[in-house]
Amino acid sequence: MATVLDKELKRQVTVDGIAYTVAVDPEGIRLTGKGKRKPEVELRWRELLSGEAAMAVALNASLAKGHPGGPPKVEHSSERTSKPMPKKRVR
Repeated sequence: MATVLDKELKRQVTVDGIAYTVAVDPEGIRLTGKGKRKPEVELRWRELLSGEAAMAVALNASLAKGHPGGPPKVEHSSERTSKPMPKKRVR
């Protein structure tokens, strides 16, 4: 029987000589550069299961073909922010 993932699990990995922290939690998985606060890669389990993650990978790969510096940053659905609401005036 597998253990239920009910809290965050962190591990360190090294890719091409660069250290990263991998965090796995009930919401998804994050890959953050060692000593950094903002994740470089964040993937939610729902995105993985729905196929959104595969579409993002395919889109980045197709965009990278024409750009020698790598793919441009693509905003994921979970990162979208709405327009701030205007402040109400108090009379």
